[in-house]
This record gives sequence, C-alpha cells and structure tokens, in this order.
Amino acid sequence: MKFVIRIRAHIIKYIACVFALTLFVFPQIVSAEGDQYLDGKIQQVNTETGVITVVLQNDGTVVEIENNEIGISGLDFQKGDTVVVTQSEDLDGEPFYYITDFKRSSTLVWLFVLFVLLTTIVGRRKGFASLCGMVFSFFILFWFVIPRIMAGGNPIVFSILGAFIIIPVIFLLSHGVNKKTTSAMIGTIIALIITGVLAHVSIHFSKLTGLATEEAGMLGGLGIGVENIKGLLLGGIIIGLLGILDDVTVTQASLVYKLKETNPNLSKAALFGKAIDVGRDHIASVVNTLVLVYAGAAMPLLLLFVDSSLSYEQAINVEIVAEEIVRTLVATIGLILAVPITTYIVCYRIGSEKGK
Repeated sequence: MKFVIRIRAHIIKYIACVFALTLFVFPQIVSAEGDQYLDGKIQQVNTETGVITVVLQNDGTVVEIENNEIGISGLDFQKGDTVVVTQSEDLDGEPFYYITDFKRSSTLVWLFVLFVLLTTIVGRRKGFASLCGMVFSFFILFWFVIPRIMAGGNPIVFSILGAFIIIPVIFLLSHGVNKKTTSAMIGTIIALIITGVLAHVSIHFSKLTGLATEEAGMLGGLGIGVENIKGLLLGGIIIGLLGILDDVTVTQASLVYKLKETNPNLSKAALFGKAIDVGRDHIASVVNTLVLVYAGAAMPLLLLFVDSSLSYEQAINVEIVAEEIVRTLVATIGLILAVPITTYIVCYRIGSEKGK
C-alpha cells in the first residue's frame, strides 16, 4: 500500500510540473509565432471620428486605431478598457495595429483560482487529486492527441488512444488503487468502445461530414482532409463522454461493493438486481443532465431554428442539427450501457472471490 501511495505522490508531482509548463511556457511559445499580440489600455474613444487611442502597456507607445481597423465589430469600447492589440505589417513593411478583443485573462485567472480553491477546500485530498487528473487530461489532449491530428493522423485512432491513456491516470488519482476502481475502469473502457462503434455507424448512415460548422471550414483551410474532419466528430464524442463515464462507473461500482458489504449473503444474481434497481435512478438523473448540457451548449442553434420558417422535418435534416442530435443520443446510449456493464463486472468479480 505504501508503494502505491508513493507512486501516486510521484504522479501528482509530475502533473504539477506539467501544469506549470502549461501555464507559463506554452502561452509564450504560441504568442512567439506570427503576429505580435500586445496588451493595451484605451486612453480615449472619439465617437465622432471613430478613432480609438490606445496605450501599449509593454513600452507605453500611443497608437490610434480607426474603426475600420478594429478586428471585432459591434463591441462597445470605453475609456479605461484593457484590450488585446495585434501588431502586424503592411505591404511596405510598416507596422499597423488593430484591436483584436477585450483582454479577459485577468477575470478568467481569478475565476480559475476560485475554482481551484473551492475544489481543494471542499474536496480536500480527492479534490486536489481530481485537479491533477484534469491537468493530465489537458496535457494528453494538447501534447499528444491534437498535435497528432494536426500532423495528419487519424482523429479516431488518436482520440481513442488518448482516452485509454487518460482513463487509468484519472481513476488512480481520484479513487486510488482497489477492486472498485479497476472494475470501474474496465466498465468505462468497454462502454467507450461500444460508444465509439455506435458513433461510427451513426455518422456513416446519417451521412454526416463534420463540415457543418465554421470551425470545421477553418480546419479544412489548414489542410486537414474531409475524412479527418469527419473523424474529429467521432473523436469529440469519445473525449466528451469520457469525463461523465468516470462518474457513472465509479458510483455504480461503489454501490455494488457497499450492497455486498451490507449483506454478504446476497447471491450474484440478487446483488446484480438490487444494484441495477438503484442504477436506474442514476441513469435517469445522468441522462437528463447530459441532454441539458448538450442543449445548453447548442442554445443559439436552437433559437435560430425556432425563429426560422423551417419545419421540424426540414430542421432535423440540416447537418448541424443532425450532428448535435447524433452526438447527444450516442453519448446518452453509452452512459446507459455503462451502468449494467459495470454492475455485471463488479458482481462477477465479487462472485469469483474466495468464500463468496
């Protein structure tokens, strides 16, 4: 047990180092390429001429930016606002500036700090471990999955590989090394594989291309092929389902072990039946949660189609709508299947133990 604790401590230290690199090194690498992005503070807004005077905070240079040079239209800039200014060069090599957007990083940092504090204070050791797992997940996504896809790799293959790397680490950090955790891991992997197959079949037969969104069009401009963009849709379903599968499978595994602990004389069949009865309540709440999460994310899209003249049948045949429906239904089916799969695995392992 002490050996396991030492391994866990080393993993947490490693992930903390990765987190530090994510915060301080990666942003510098990104900002070093292409145009130069500078912080600026608006000194004056001339409503008559449409000229905005901005003081660059890196060297105090004062620049004037006209309305037609503002990268983001429709924003209400006021004196004292902190903005992101992009410095570029025209055809003659002369620098020119335009406002990209408001500078929101300070607010986001404070919100993130509040999130970390509350997670650590309320969740204590497990809360901190879950934060480490979250950082590791982002590390795998940004340093393994996404770079491989951008290099021309198959999004489906690398999304699945990334998920298989993430699963044992986040389960180990959050729940420790025990039979409950390993059973939940097996249930998660099986449910994820079934969901991936179902998603592939659904995308194929519904003729989804993955090109319905503006972001997909931009990826096409970066040289990512149509088949890879379609694979991104499937990869997104797999990665998106991974986090909530953790909750479902661990909760169900814990329930089965608790029922067995309360009544050691329960047979395998009786234990499975009682666990599934409780699991149905869990399914009902999780399905509702997942559907509302997807509906909330697609709220602008829902409003657009409610306000349009399209009929219901026409609307669901629009690819961007069909894509959200497939994503929601496939992910929900994966969650539903995870409950009986995990329950059976735990009951089987308990029934195979000596004296049980």
